[in-house]
Amino acid sequence: MPTSDRVSIAVVDSGVHVPHPHLPGVAGGVTLELEGGTSDDFVDRIGHGTAAASAIHEKAPEAELWAVKVFERELATSTAVLVRAIDWAVERGIRLVNMSLGTPNRLRAPELGPAIERAFHAGTVIVSAHEHEGALWYPGALPGVVGVVADPEQPRDELGLVELPRGTAVVASPYPRPIPGVPVERNLYGISFAVANATGLIARALRDEPDVQSAAAVIDLVRARV
Repeated sequence: MPTSDRVSIAVVDSGVHVPHPHLPGVAGGVTLELEGGTSDDFVDRIGHGTAAASAIHEKAPEAELWAVKVFERELATSTAVLVRAIDWAVERGIRLVNMSLGTPNRLRAPELGPAIERAFHAGTVIVSAHEHEGALWYPGALPGVVGVVADPEQPRDELGLVELPRGTAVVASPYPRPIPGVPVERNLYGISFAVANATGLIARALRDEPDVQSAAAVIDLVRARV
């Protein structure tokens, strides 16, 4: 459970490996297993979740991060596990859910819809990829979610907005923090980091906005600051 008035964030990914030079620690976490069980071992064995959480921490170092591990050895899981991840965050009163990935399978959208509705009623805001490589992604393309698109021209410390056929999406940089001596195009980059950067910047904006508790309210807040 969140233990302070800091903005709490569930990072739904491959867990975290801490301490890390870019991520000193997290408040706690869980592993949601494909078979339906849970575990307290949320150590990241592929690095993706640590990188995403580090990007969020860079933008919002005061936020309270919770690792929700849904990937083990590869970036693959089930829609049922994604639903459980959302519900895990909702049940604990976590304010933001960072879901860097999702599914391009539109047939899975009805399975995600009820969880999004539960999050809406609880005041938990989901931030997820709206599209990737030209395909819509879910839950990021669904109403009630802050969908994110990546734009390499977007400054890393700012958010933009874009009007799309399915509504307004947040625009964020797909690049993590620079590595000294490494050209930006040779560093890791992609939609996962765009979502993480967006989540961190949204968390920063929410520090003094306790009444912002929906995707629509987050979009309005971003619009007022663009």
